[in-house]
Amino acid sequence: MAKNKLNKNWLHDHINDPFVKLAQKEGYRARAAYKLKEIDEDEKLIKPGQVIVDLGSTPGSWSQYVRNKLAGAGGGGIHGTVIGLDMLPMDPIADVHFILGDFREEDSLRQLEEVLRGRKVDVVLSDMAPNLSGVAIADAARVEHVVDLAIEFARVHMKPTGALLVKCFNGTGYNELLHKFRAEFKTVVSKKPKASRANSSEIFLLGKVLKNPS
Repeated sequence: MAKNKLNKNWLHDHINDPFVKLAQKEGYRARAAYKLKEIDEDEKLIKPGQVIVDLGSTPGSWSQYVRNKLAGAGGGGIHGTVIGLDMLPMDPIADVHFILGDFREEDSLRQLEEVLRGRKVDVVLSDMAPNLSGVAIADAARVEHVVDLAIEFARVHMKPTGALLVKCFNGTGYNELLHKFRAEFKTVVSKKPKASRANSSEIFLLGKVLKNPS
């Protein structure tokens, strides 16, 4: 009974969520687009001409936002490159290169290199999150692993002056992640956008400029 009530409450909140309504109105696949939008507007992350990679891109709302930001006023393509990677399929988005697979594996990396053509990435975005069990220590380890993957990807593929934005959770293990980011980047800020539900521990870490570029 309690679970049914919880599900009903979530459904009620979801249907009445202003960001859900806005996403439906503006054609975004998920309300998550507005989390990136607010962070981008605060931090001036996404600019025309950039190469941007969206890790864990499915269903695609972050890639949609980036694509729209890089689109010319008159339409007809974008000024920049957007690459989405995910192990789950994603419906096509105009002007977005999508790679289906694990970005640690050779086939996916080969496809990535074909799109990059020797270029380094300006911004790496990661809205990836593991399946959480509710056991704080186990979940912290899973989140840390996902963040580590994003950091390693940025080390290899990102410009030294680039930026990495990752999703994590403010709780067990968060201070360790913050410490890792501060070890990797010259500037680190945490962001809790308005579109991130108040009752969620979700928080985003943004690192700018690698301290020890490879």
